[in-house]
Amino acid sequence: MEHGRIDLSDVPGGFDLQSTLESGQSYLWWRADGQDFADDHLYGGEAWYLTTTRALGEPAVIRVRQRDGALEWQSSVDAESVLRRRLRLDDDLDAIRASAPPDDLVQRAYDTYWGMHLVRDPAFGSLISFICSAQMRVSRIHEMQQSLRETFGTPVTFDGRTYHAYPTPAQLAAATEDELRELSLGYRAPYVRKSAELVEQGTPLDVRGQPYEQARESLTEFVGVGEKVADCVLLFALDYTQAVPLDTWIRKTIDEYYPGCEQGNYTDTSRALREALGGEYAGYTQTYVFHFLRNAGDG
Repeated sequence: MEHGRIDLSDVPGGFDLQSTLESGQSYLWWRADGQDFADDHLYGGEAWYLTTTRALGEPAVIRVRQRDGALEWQSSVDAESVLRRRLRLDDDLDAIRASAPPDDLVQRAYDTYWGMHLVRDPAFGSLISFICSAQMRVSRIHEMQQSLRETFGTPVTFDGRTYHAYPTPAQLAAATEDELRELSLGYRAPYVRKSAELVEQGTPLDVRGQPYEQARESLTEFVGVGEKVADCVLLFALDYTQAVPLDTWIRKTIDEYYPGCEQGNYTDTSRALREALGGEYAGYTQTYVFHFLRNAGDG
């Protein structure tokens, strides 16, 4: 087993692992103690988080925790470069916050969860997990992703235990709708299979380089992907930091705090909210506000 330590003292603006991984951005990580999102008061401390990666060749498990001003990691591979990328450790939070509006809601959100970064998840896992997220509790979305891993993913032995890598497009495209429904995916089952099939057949998923709104439109070609899911993938996997997914929480935020941004349709409302939240890094600010409000604003 390899292990290492990433000193966080040189991360601009600092870093908080718990907020980053338990803020609804990613369903591709899980807590070793099983307490993901279970209770606000169980948050924090030095919990271990796990994920799998194919970035360095063969599937591998990565285990990481935050302790004594550093990220401590264990893996079968040298995972430092993967963690730096997946956790966006080069992001300058001070500069990002400086681009945000000075209103009370935004500043309280930043103060409460300061150190939270956006994630940069693998695009395919992000796509499938957000397809599964429609009208689902966070805990159930996590359970679905674990079921997909265990049923279709490649086994990976790590520290004496067998885990499973997240399924590849080919592995999910080969699944039947009945097999997916048995995992409680319900009406999402054909969406998952057909979207995996599209990726396997070469439909572009990595749309980086396209203008933002064009990229969002491109992702809606996948089955079961509307504008909100497309924005989630753009923001949490593909580096479009201006994307602002308009989910239930953010629409309530618009109603209460930014009523002038409501334009009667997704595209124009999204444009107005992006401008209100600072433009280039509006998705960062939106994620802070989302996490703050989802936890009743009390941290």
